[in-house]
Parts: sequence; C-alpha cells; structure tokens
Amino acid sequence: MRRMRVCGRQVAEAVMVLAVMRMFACLPVDWASALGGYIGRMLGPKLGASRRALDNLRRAMPENTDGENRRIILGMWDNLGRSVAEYPHLDRICSPASGRVEIVNEAQITDLLAGGGPAILFSGHFANWEVGPATVHRLMGVSLLSVYRAANNPWVGRVLRRQLRARHAVPKGAEAGRALIRHLRGGGQVAMLVDQKQNDGIAVPFFGRDAMTAPAVARLALRFECPLMPVVVERRAGARFRLTVMPVIEVYEEAPDIRATMTRVNAVIEAWVRARPEQWLWIHRRWPDETSSGLCL
Repeated sequence: MRRMRVCGRQVAEAVMVLAVMRMFACLPVDWASALGGYIGRMLGPKLGASRRALDNLRRAMPENTDGENRRIILGMWDNLGRSVAEYPHLDRICSPASGRVEIVNEAQITDLLAGGGPAILFSGHFANWEVGPATVHRLMGVSLLSVYRAANNPWVGRVLRRQLRARHAVPKGAEAGRALIRHLRGGGQVAMLVDQKQNDGIAVPFFGRDAMTAPAVARLALRFECPLMPVVVERRAGARFRLTVMPVIEVYEEAPDIRATMTRVNAVIEAWVRARPEQWLWIHRRWPDETSSGLCL
C-alpha cells in the first residue's frame, strides 16, 4: 500500500509538471518568460527558501544592506520563474536562427574541437542554466558529454528529459563517473555544473568561507592533464542571453593538486556571482549549516 501511495503521488506530480510545461509551451517565448517571472516574484518571497537565500546573502556579502539583499532575492525568483517557463522553449531559444543567445569567444570552442584532446567545461546555476548546456551541445555535438542531476521523482524526470533528448548526457552517479572517464580517455570533452554543495566533497573557500565542494572536475583535469574551460550564461533581458566562453585554466600552471585547482574554480564562480547576484540560485545549502537569522522577507 505504501508503494502504491508513493507511486500515485509521483504520477500526480508528473501530471502537474506536464500540465504546467504544456501551458507555457502554448505561449510565445517572451510571454511565457514574462509570466514565469511574474509568478516567481509573487510566490517566491513567500516561501521558506527565501529565508535561506537571505541568510546565504548575509554570509557571502556582509557589506550589503538588507534592502539590497531583498532586491537580489526578488530578482532571483524572477529569474527562476522565467527559467521554468522557458524550459519547453529551449530548442527555440537556443536555435541560431532565433538570435536569442549571443556567444562570446566562440572561437575558443572551435579551437578546442580542432585540438582533438580531452577538456572539461564547467559552469554553475546562473540565469537559465539549461541554455548553456543546450547551446554548447549544439556547438560541440557528440564530442561533448554532460552530467545532469536526475529528478527525485522518476516520472517527473521522464517529462523533463523529453525536452533534452538531443543532448549526449548521463545522470549524476557512479555510472556517470565511469562514463566521463571513458569519454575523456577517448579524447572527448565533458561538461558539469560545479556550484552546489556536496557533503562528501572537500572544504574549499567560497566567499571567504569553507564550502563543501565536489572535486570531480579537478580530479579529472589532473588525471588527464587537460584544461578546464569556464562557461557562463547571463540573462540580458527577458528570454535573451549571453554565453561567454572564458580563457581556459591550465591545471599545471600552479600547484597541481585538487584543493588548489578547486580554489581557482570557486574563485571563478564567486566572480560570476558578484557580477550578477540576482541571477544565481541562492537557495542552495552551499555552506555548512549556521544559526539562521530567523528573519523572513
């Protein structure tokens, strides 16, 4: 009976997600994005996750006023709502014909492919973080293998994965690790989002505080002696974006160890967050738990 109840709840959640996705899919891209942003601004600040976001901002940017932090969090919810609403439109948004994604330093990806060696691309949960992988997969084809986090609800996961069928991707886990190693050994490139907390990771500075950080990109880069390429997506206005390919990090330029490499990676992520704080997902439990401020928005 318990399994039946769980299965029933999961199916109901998947049906709801499918209905929401189809509703947004019926709207023009800009209308869907604007409606998603409005819903995010109206509902997000009322959720308990906003308290966590405010606590995170106070720890990361103590120089901010509470007014500035509330403005950032409102922008975060607007961005998150837009990202959900844009999900069924990803193919259209990332199509070259749409002109919705400006690519800066695209030649670096061309050079990477021409070189034919392994490399690791990394990014974080910025703007609509699905735009980056969709665009880079279009540019690199099967040479790129990316990692995604599977939904806790497998039925919801099936609904969401239908939108990402064109990607050469594997779900996060032990099998993904083996797939990444095989792909890099064959001279391919891999892509990962690296800005979430991992309880069994390593402590690495992030905004001046140690944060438990997944070391996979550093371990792979050092093992295969390949460069790390930072790629960031920014929301310019509405459903229009800028994808910037940044200069590669050569892991053997400085101390070739995992913590030193991840310190450099976290520094890149931190610089992105400081530049566009309203476009990062502050509701992550990024740092070890500390006493909450107990204040709501």
